[in-house]
Amino acid sequence: MLTQRCFRCATAVRHTLVTRGCSTVQGDVRVRFAPSPTGFLHLGGLRTALYNYIFAKKYGGSFVLRLEDTDQSRLVPGAAESIEDMLEWAGVPPDESPRRGGPVGPYLQSQRLELYRQTADQLIESKHAYYCFCSSQRLDLLNKEALRSGQTPRYDNRCRHLRAEQVQEKLDQGAPHVIRFRLEEGVEPFQDLICGRSHHEVAQVEGDPVVMKADGFPTYHLANIVDDHYMRISHVLRGSEWLISTSKHLLMYRALDWQPPTFGHLPLLLNKNGSKLSKRQGDIFLQSFQRDGVLPEALLDITTSCGSGFNTIGVGRRIDELIAEFNPSKITTHSALLDLEKLPEFNRIHLQHHIEDEEQCATLITGLQAQIQQVCGEEMQEEVLQEGYIRRVLLLRKGHISSLKELVGPAYSYLWVRPSVSSQQVAAITAEAQHIAALVLKLIAERGEELTVDRLSKDLKTLVKQTKGTKYGEVMKLLRLALSGLQQGPSVAEMMVCLGPEEISHRFQKLLQFPETN
Repeated sequence: MLTQRCFRCATAVRHTLVTRGCSTVQGDVRVRFAPSPTGFLHLGGLRTALYNYIFAKKYGGSFVLRLEDTDQSRLVPGAAESIEDMLEWAGVPPDESPRRGGPVGPYLQSQRLELYRQTADQLIESKHAYYCFCSSQRLDLLNKEALRSGQTPRYDNRCRHLRAEQVQEKLDQGAPHVIRFRLEEGVEPFQDLICGRSHHEVAQVEGDPVVMKADGFPTYHLANIVDDHYMRISHVLRGSEWLISTSKHLLMYRALDWQPPTFGHLPLLLNKNGSKLSKRQGDIFLQSFQRDGVLPEALLDITTSCGSGFNTIGVGRRIDELIAEFNPSKITTHSALLDLEKLPEFNRIHLQHHIEDEEQCATLITGLQAQIQQVCGEEMQEEVLQEGYIRRVLLLRKGHISSLKELVGPAYSYLWVRPSVSSQQVAAITAEAQHIAALVLKLIAERGEELTVDRLSKDLKTLVKQTKGTKYGEVMKLLRLALSGLQQGPSVAEMMVCLGPEEISHRFQKLLQFPETN
């Protein structure tokens, strides 16, 4: 393969002119994301979908979801529905899909079998394809022999040399068979939007590929070009692992006398150490991130921040900003290294954006209410589910938390459940707990509902001067214990503002019941 960085996406992509061998695209931009429902959507798939979505929206085009479910033996129950669910959750919904429908459906390959059969028959009739009757045992022997001699396994094209009468005899006998595409030398170079000029003489290194399996289902090589053609796909943006197959696909386009789309092969998304993302990692699936409270905007942000294709690089970008900043000519061939250890920081920034947005904050409140009920159960005070209370907590904690799940963890349990404090804990801090509690109750009564962190911070410093000798640090330790039952956390003033006057009073009334110690 010869790859040269010599071509860049034209500014007006809607009317891009590309040399023959790739495409002449004039008219609407139509891109597609075509995963196989043999598994659930993970970060690598999301990134491919995202670049296609951004490309479509940047140039006023359509984003199509097509599910390539022809490998029936490997289908995972629920995966097809989950893929579309996760795209919608991530904020990159398709314009056309199995669920939404559209003008060029159906969008499940298993429902388009007749179309593939017709195309395969067309290739047979034009002598660009042929029936192959080789058994799986023979193919296994070919592979083993090649490996034994240190060669790359490939089909030896034996059945392309069968005479017409031999083929007909086997068909009449009902012999099991597949259909193979006849590879020819003389592949034209094509211009890839990202990788530049590419050329791969596939016939010199590969055997003729199967395009129609014995079960009547097409292979990827046939199904994807048939669907891209009939779905009027203008640009194919897919992973770089498919670059080597593109010359093969272009031979098939030429055999069918179809105009191919423009191709762009995206660099791989790798772990930060350069290893491949693996489904075995478990935590790279979108459902896992959703379950852990990661915001979709954070996932979109981190998967684009570690790659290329944008005029500027930053943290905290939302989808509208990504579309505005997108520049295909800046996509490089270098693999993108994903550092998931940075995800909490991305999520913290986007969570802050959500809290500051009225509508998105309301959604956060609803979600947090459900989590509080699930985690705290009957122990919680009913008042903590009030929208105003939770909104106050979120506004005070924004910028400090990376996910809502933190707020229902042990460090913030005092917000929802009254802490249990013993007289021994209090006595270990100071002998004048009752006096300090009385001072706090007097302060809260004077301030009423108008509590602010800055004002309370000053008030508490003044309060310390009214004690009989307890130092500032011990007073703060006592107040923190009474409010939260903890030894650390947000500032005491912030805790008080979060809880509100009524709850503060209730918690310090308990201190008045403890006996004074000398």
